[in-house]
Amino acid sequence: MKTFHKLLAYALVVASTNNFVWFALTYWVYLQTKSVVSTGFVGGIFLVATALSGFWLGSLVDHYKKKHVLVGSASTTLILFFLGWILYTISPAVIFTSVTSPVLWVLSLILLCGVIAGSVLNITISTLITHLVPVKNHDKANGLFGTVMGVSFAITSLASGLVLGYWGMSWVLSIAVISTLLSLTFLANIAIPEATIIHVEKQEPKRVDIAGTIKVIHTIPGLFGLIFFTTFNNFIGGVFMALMDAYGLSLVSVQAWGTLWGFLSFGFIISGLYIAKYGLGINPLRTLFRVNIIIWTVCIFFTIQPSIVLLAVGSFIWMFLFPFVEATEQTIIQKVVPPERQGRVFGFAQSIEQAASPLTAFLIGPLTQFIFIPFMTTGTGADLIGDWFGTGPGRGIALVFITAGFIGLIVTLIAMRSQSYRLLSQRYLKK
Repeated sequence: MKTFHKLLAYALVVASTNNFVWFALTYWVYLQTKSVVSTGFVGGIFLVATALSGFWLGSLVDHYKKKHVLVGSASTTLILFFLGWILYTISPAVIFTSVTSPVLWVLSLILLCGVIAGSVLNITISTLITHLVPVKNHDKANGLFGTVMGVSFAITSLASGLVLGYWGMSWVLSIAVISTLLSLTFLANIAIPEATIIHVEKQEPKRVDIAGTIKVIHTIPGLFGLIFFTTFNNFIGGVFMALMDAYGLSLVSVQAWGTLWGFLSFGFIISGLYIAKYGLGINPLRTLFRVNIIIWTVCIFFTIQPSIVLLAVGSFIWMFLFPFVEATEQTIIQKVVPPERQGRVFGFAQSIEQAASPLTAFLIGPLTQFIFIPFMTTGTGADLIGDWFGTGPGRGIALVFITAGFIGLIVTLIAMRSQSYRLLSQRYLKK
């Protein structure tokens, strides 16, 4: 457990640094180009690359010692952040002001690759919990890891904007390089007890092996159901990723909205601490479905009226409950999947689940703009329910949220009655 706690400290620094660069890059690209197209491309490239890289990163975790993977990841991130700092320093500032500038996109890709290289941390820590923490405490360990990620989000959501605004991108990149170097030095002094690689080298080639991973998942009744259920949650969750800022800014100023999210991010931290203390219960799957019922019910009602208080309360409940979903999936995989395959299963789940949100985000924007907003502005919806629901673009977005909430709730209730749920619950309880 002492080693695990050291790794959590390392994870806090690494996750904070990578998120710091990612948030700052997104803000900086928009401020330089004044184009939402540029931020859309940055976000799309990042999410798609994260989804595609999960398969490969999971294989690295299985085929090499975990510490070597972490060192390789941090070293790659350090090199890329340093290259980004050099390119930014030697380039004239005017070259970054056009969305068509090749140098702008080369710099963005270098920094994004550095952040993505660091994302192997999530898979590695999840597999190390299996080795370093007793089975009965896996859920609590996942809660602690969730707390670390929540603290990281809270820190970087505020720090990235402040550093960028007051000191500029040069300071962002300098801090990232120094922080990554310090974290790498700290990691070198952590002894991770892994004398041998778990997988048998003569039996398995060092390759991605998606087919083999699918076969392993298929042999565990209900595990595919869990992964696709989480994927569906992310698919619907993409609605909120695409529209939440637009809806919030229709109610309050950008300053108030940014400050509000700084406070709401503490929902992640409180949730992680709760799980770390009390766990997920005897049957985490049952907890998962109960949490989803609450989440989607909240989504039905938190935009029922144009109220920032209602939105803030609903968003805090959502952010408090969402870590339960993440911790449940991690805890189940850690218990039912053979250790030699966990990295690839976590990577497979990450790739499949991460692909869902950007797909929805790309689709829901035009759907909202051309159907829901006109429907609640000058269309039939405004005539039918506008007198109590409200009218205008913000109410069109609200109607999308409510629709997504109903869909999520219905699917959750159906999944609770599925054979996959019963089989996976039985498998987990017997292990």
